[in-house]
Amino acid sequence: MAEQTLALQRLLDIMARLRDPKDGCAWDLEQTFATIAPYTVEEAYEVADAIQRGDLADLRDELGDLLFQVVFHARMAEEEGAFAFDDVARAIVDKMIRRHPHIFGDAGQRTSGEQVRAWEEVKAAERAAKAPRAGLLDDIPAALPGLTRAVKLSKRAAGVGFVWPDTHAVLDKLEEELAELRAEVAKGDHAALREELGDVLFVMANLARDLDIDPEDALREANAKFLRRFRLIEARLAEDGRTPHDSDLQEMDALWNEARAQDKTRPR
Repeated sequence: MAEQTLALQRLLDIMARLRDPKDGCAWDLEQTFATIAPYTVEEAYEVADAIQRGDLADLRDELGDLLFQVVFHARMAEEEGAFAFDDVARAIVDKMIRRHPHIFGDAGQRTSGEQVRAWEEVKAAERAAKAPRAGLLDDIPAALPGLTRAVKLSKRAAGVGFVWPDTHAVLDKLEEELAELRAEVAKGDHAALREELGDVLFVMANLARDLDIDPEDALREANAKFLRRFRLIEARLAEDGRTPHDSDLQEMDALWNEARAQDKTRPR
């Protein structure tokens, strides 16, 4: 425990040195919450990527990078007299204790499903205490990835009964939105196309929520599959000393089908 505390304190000291007004790093001194935020999001995605690849050594490093982002924000807040790293740690400690009364309080034991429902109830009470007049969806961050935010918006609305009755109803709505998109493709109105495509994506996010599938994860897997198959196309062409620039759609489509056949034999 003492070694862990020492390591964390060293990290805090390094951050303070980097932000020292006299002897600090010029780049670090120029940063603000707004300029650092994109790096924070990027590091979170790199953590997720390491997990998806099953690379625990890389995960260790990426978690360190993400922790550094937390320390960076906390240091800037401390400089403004708002809060410090210790306040961040105390806040999450208090929240975890508050949201787990069956572990740290006198509430009875809960199943996983019961805990999820209780967690949402506590979160709702916390939102109400912060902003009694806020709308149901107001605290869902606008900066979330679009598909993730769509899932959160629809999940919150579903909690009060504003939801399609079943998966088939969602699929029917998807077909309706696709028909509207096709109609706009024929007209060629780019603004209308953008709106209709957004509607399709929003329904797709609802479908993912209904099927209990994370759409960001599903899309990442689809991206990886596309990359894997396209690399095979490149490899096959390279055997003849060629690149995709030297090929045509018919040949590359045939190679794509070869890659698809290989995918079917991959363990899932």
